[in-house]
Amino acid sequence: MKFTKLHSAGNDFVLVEAEDGERDWSPLAAAMCRRHFGIGADGLLLLLPSESAQLRMRMFNPDGSEAETCGNGLVCLVSYAVSDGLLHMQDVNEVTVETAAGVRNARISGGKGIQVGMGTPKFGFNDIPIDRGKGKDTVDIKLMLSYPINIKFRELALNLVSMGNPHAVHFSKQPVADFPLHQLGPMVENLPAFPRRINFEVARVIDRGNIDARVWERGVGETLACGSGACAIAVAARKLGYIDNKVDIELPGGTLEVEWDGVGEVYLSSLAEIVFRGEWF
Repeated sequence: MKFTKLHSAGNDFVLVEAEDGERDWSPLAAAMCRRHFGIGADGLLLLLPSESAQLRMRMFNPDGSEAETCGNGLVCLVSYAVSDGLLHMQDVNEVTVETAAGVRNARISGGKGIQVGMGTPKFGFNDIPIDRGKGKDTVDIKLMLSYPINIKFRELALNLVSMGNPHAVHFSKQPVADFPLHQLGPMVENLPAFPRRINFEVARVIDRGNIDARVWERGVGETLACGSGACAIAVAARKLGYIDNKVDIELPGGTLEVEWDGVGEVYLSSLAEIVFRGEWF
C-alpha cells in the first residue's frame, strides 16, 4: 500500500489513496500512526472518490477512532491532490471535499497556501454534544461560552464550540507553555459530560490579532497544531470580544490564520508540505 507523509504546521498525517472507504481502517490507522513502531502521525487520511464533491476525505486518529473533520487534514489532502495532478488546473482555485461533517470548500490562497472553509460554528448542547440529562436541551449561549468545570482542584471555564467536531477552549492569563496540558488534557477529553469525548485547547490572547495556544486532540494527545482547534479558539475569542475578524493562532508547530466575521463560515489558511513517500507492507 503506497502512502505519503505530509504535515501542516507540524500536524502530520499519513495519506492513502483508496477506492474502498468502507473497509475496517481503524486497525491500520493505529498501526501506521504509531510513533517509533510505525510511520508515525497524528492521523490517517483517506483520499476517496466522492459522488457529491471533487474529493472525499476520511480521517482516523491514532487510537483508531474516526474524526468528523480535520482542518489541517483538509489542507494536506487538497495540497496533495493539486501537487500530484489529481485535479485539473481549472479546478485548482476552488475545490470541494466531502467529509463526515459535510462538504467543505478550499482554494489556493497565495502566500498562505490553502484556505479551507470550515463551516459555520455551532453551540448547541447536541452539537458538542453534552450530557445534561433529560429536559435540558435549551441552549444558553452564555453557558456554552463559560462552561464551568472543576478538575484536579482547578476551576476552568470552557468555551464550547462545534466545528463539525467538538472543542472546549480555555483562555489562560498565564503562558500556555506553563499549563499542565499533559495532566489535564486527557481528563477534560474524557469528562462524563462529553459522551463522544472532546478536543481541548488552552489559549492566551496576546493582542487583537494574535493568540498563543496548545491543543490536546481527542484520540491523539497533544499535537503541534490543530486546524479545527485553531478555528474553535478564534470563534470563542471573537464571541467574547477578544479579537477582530482575523487572527493568527501561534501553535508549537507554526502559525495558522483564521478568519471569521462572527456570523457565517470560518476560514482556515495554512501551508502543507510533503515529508516523504513510501510503501506499507
